[in-house]
Amino acid sequence: MGNFVPHTDADIAAMLEFLGLASLDELYAVVPAAIRLAGLDLPGEIAEADLVAELDAIGAGNRVGSRALCFAGGGAYDHEVPAVVRALAGRSEFVTAYTPYQPEVAQGVLQALFEYQTMVARLSGLPIANASLYDGSAALVEATNLAVATTGSPLIWCSQGVNPRWVEVLRTFARGSGHAIATIGLAGGVTSFDQVPAGRAGAVVVAYPNYLGALEDLAAARAAADRLGAHLIVCQDPIAAGILHSPGQFGTDVVCGEGQALGNPLGFGGPYLGLFSCRAEHVRRLPGRLVGETVDVAGRRAYVTTLRAREQDIRREKASSNVCTNQTLIAVTAAIQLGWLGTEGLRQVALRCARGTRYCRAALLSIPGVEPVSEAPVVREFAVRAPLAPELIVERLLEKGFLAGIPLREGFEGTDVEGGLLVAVTERRTAAEIDGFAAAFAEVIR
Repeated sequence: MGNFVPHTDADIAAMLEFLGLASLDELYAVVPAAIRLAGLDLPGEIAEADLVAELDAIGAGNRVGSRALCFAGGGAYDHEVPAVVRALAGRSEFVTAYTPYQPEVAQGVLQALFEYQTMVARLSGLPIANASLYDGSAALVEATNLAVATTGSPLIWCSQGVNPRWVEVLRTFARGSGHAIATIGLAGGVTSFDQVPAGRAGAVVVAYPNYLGALEDLAAARAAADRLGAHLIVCQDPIAAGILHSPGQFGTDVVCGEGQALGNPLGFGGPYLGLFSCRAEHVRRLPGRLVGETVDVAGRRAYVTTLRAREQDIRREKASSNVCTNQTLIAVTAAIQLGWLGTEGLRQVALRCARGTRYCRAALLSIPGVEPVSEAPVVREFAVRAPLAPELIVERLLEKGFLAGIPLREGFEGTDVEGGLLVAVTERRTAAEIDGFAAAFAEVIR
């Protein structure tokens, strides 16, 4: 054990003496013998070059990677990351900056975060955006915290069309916070808001577009929230925002989302980026950091972290969040990507996704036995059902060089969605690639 921790023999002896124990074996005696490791069968030391060669050989066996065309989505997408974004985001000024505690020496990072906040606010249609959170699921949790603290009701009505993994994170948090999570079911692939009974609630949560790629009726969501005296929380897709009305135009109180698609690669699950924006009256409950613009003593423009809610640190019994940080580097990357694309560029990316999705959907539905899970309009992904289990389709298509999509199981048990396959198409997929995917799909389900 001593080889893997920074404690000296003297440190360990002092600890054991303080605990009144004779050995490390006594310290771990409370661990059941059945789950203890008898030892690790590790190979001996090898040279660095030999280790790199061995790792390369192991990596060559991966089937999911650059050789598999990605048609999977569900919250993480294979979008183009321009060279200029990689080059600028990789500059040492951004990569090495941990957090802008000292504004006098962090003006560049603070300005980049200020620009990021401005662009996220414009995407959401709400006036205030923070300097980011850890990921989309964390942003959803913080949105519900704000809603419950503001309305006083712990009941959260969450659409079944919200990412099931985000909902699971929300439920995990609710076990500690006491929030009650109720589900609004789907009908025809979109949220059936008329299922919500009368009463009071803290929040109504809906995704836009939803997990199945379908467009939700945010006016109906707003009406449902009003009936309950609740906040409306929208989980927004920032790419789809390039061609859709903003959630703020529908009277949304809080918008959250996942920003991975904004210049960040899939990265085997992270690090990702939580988007968060809200109405101005909720700024005092904003989680994390907020960068503001001011002037210095000479009247020059300057940037600072401002309106950070100190009660999050000090008045803990009244705090609605304990998040006091942000994803600086990933947020800066998103700002560079959005700045590079501009309004028209983002619109073109969204349009290419929508057109590719429509083309791919039509190609798959032309295959005998393949049916749509929903007829609702979609933007970047869609769900289909085939005469073969989706897990088998994914497995067989992987052998043909395609990452086919995500089987719809978790969160949809017992519904007409269960057993479907969620397919995503980004602007990176060409017509030829989609044609090849459809041909392979038809072959594997025969």
